[in-house]
Amino acid sequence: AIYGLLYAPLVITGLHHMFLAVDFQLMGSSLGGTYLWPIVAISNICQGSAAFGAWFVYKRRKMVKEEGLALTSCISGMLGVTEPAMFGVNLPLKYPFIAAISTSCVLGAIVGMNNVLGKVGVGGVPAFISIQKEFWPVYLIVTAIAIVVPCILTIVMSHFSKQKAKEIVED
Repeated sequence: AIYGLLYAPLVITGLHHMFLAVDFQLMGSSLGGTYLWPIVAISNICQGSAAFGAWFVYKRRKMVKEEGLALTSCISGMLGVTEPAMFGVNLPLKYPFIAAISTSCVLGAIVGMNNVLGKVGVGGVPAFISIQKEFWPVYLIVTAIAIVVPCILTIVMSHFSKQKAKEIVED
């Protein structure tokens, strides 16, 4: 849960790379896999999903340029590259980032409680190929939740935002 919550802030600082050494050590241990990588992949999906939610917010507010940024960064986030989504969409609006890390925290706890193991590989939605096959059912359910929940949370939270998206972008 803690790793799911803190992974995205670690990406902001670049410190997420230091965990690769831990992942490789875990893969070489008697575990035969890492329990961190599945959480990384879920965190990536959550950031992409929150950017997709921001796309709906921008579309509703008729912000065409920002729509394009949100949609393309959603795609890259779903494929494991979250920096465009985080720096271009989620952090400037704040609430998509909060939606993503809170969902990632809960789903990271679920992944951890089920002892899901994987290998270091691609992030995002294609990461299921890095997950050991016996953990696919729980991992795919968590992935489906990660695709839907941050998007919905972002849309809901946008209604409660004191500062509207257009004002944030113009600053």
